[in-house]
Amino acid sequence: MRNILVIEDSPLVLKILEHLFRQEAELQPLFCASLAEAQVMLESSAELFFAAIVDLHLPDAPHGESVDLVMHYGLPCIVLSGSYDEQRRDQLLLKGVVDYVLKESQHSYEYAFRLLHRLESNGQVKILVAEDSDATRQYIRHVLAPHRFQLLEARDGDETLRILEAQPDIDLLVVDHSMPGLSGFELVKLLRQKMKRHELIIIGLSADAKGSLSAKFIKHGADDFLRKPFCPEELNCRVISTLERRDLLRALKQAAQYDALTGLNNRRAFYEQGLAQLQRAHARDQPVSVAMIDLDHFKRINDQHGHASGDAALVAFAGLFAEALPEALLGRLGGEEFALLSRQDAPGLAQTLDRLRERCARLDYSAGAPPLSFSAGVCEASGNSLEHLLHEADQRLYRAKHQGRGLTIWQ
Repeated sequence: MRNILVIEDSPLVLKILEHLFRQEAELQPLFCASLAEAQVMLESSAELFFAAIVDLHLPDAPHGESVDLVMHYGLPCIVLSGSYDEQRRDQLLLKGVVDYVLKESQHSYEYAFRLLHRLESNGQVKILVAEDSDATRQYIRHVLAPHRFQLLEARDGDETLRILEAQPDIDLLVVDHSMPGLSGFELVKLLRQKMKRHELIIIGLSADAKGSLSAKFIKHGADDFLRKPFCPEELNCRVISTLERRDLLRALKQAAQYDALTGLNNRRAFYEQGLAQLQRAHARDQPVSVAMIDLDHFKRINDQHGHASGDAALVAFAGLFAEALPEALLGRLGGEEFALLSRQDAPGLAQTLDRLRERCARLDYSAGAPPLSFSAGVCEASGNSLEHLLHEADQRLYRAKHQGRGLTIWQ
């Protein structure tokens, strides 16, 4: 739960914000209608707040005194204003507010809430600023610091490369076109082509007036480009938008690869990764084993105890499955059907599955539901196709079911 201080006197705006907060269970607002109320609240409880949403013009704070108050206590501050003043906006952003949001529409307030959520995740985001100008580096740090990013700095291309090699978890690189040592262009090409750093977000910078420079930077592998000098809001928007695109692509990749219920590989991902692993094993003349697994009497669980109990059984089994076989490739192929590919031999894998079955029988996955069991078929081979191995394992699974279920057959 994150406590958010809201300093706002407009009944209409308060109504909109209250509606949005009701949809955000993890955000708890505390409303103040004046500077005086906010001052009392912050004097006694400033450490309890995560961030603040602040009206720029209040009856007892007509010149933004409420913003100064919140920033005095070190709280990230999102400013709301009913009128647009470009000079005032730049002053506030340089002062260190998170953003300056106009009270224009529902979208404006939703944007303010997006900023709150980004503040929560930004603490895990590492940004490296590679720029040989001390003044520009300080300016960028001053603009980005209110967003709670982890900020690192480099003065030339070679230092940038050393930092990136030492810290592979850096998320975003802001890099100047012209630096001592490796230039920005050379660095981008090296990162994308030789080091395969495709997940790293790169935003290029340059003071060069050539119109083709931005296209050249992006063609070499940068995600975006800023021409110096740039205003604080432009830098913020470019950084946030690239991070949001990255997060969206990750979510799409997650949805495409993993089963939404259990978190295991889905059928497509299991087949793609399984084929690659099988080919590597064949090239090294290493045997592998595959198994097909089916939960016993799963339809009965759904019919007699409800689909929620069935889902709970699948989730509980998947958790033990992953715990028992941490080195294996696991997948949910659909329904109650699972598969795995392992470097264990068939007898060893069968024993592992038998121990897993014993643990499953003790699972309390849903009140009143029967003990969980599964049948399994295991096939060991080298050089055969994945489809063939899974078919052989499935035939043995079929035999296990016809021999009474709760068995693993590997011969």
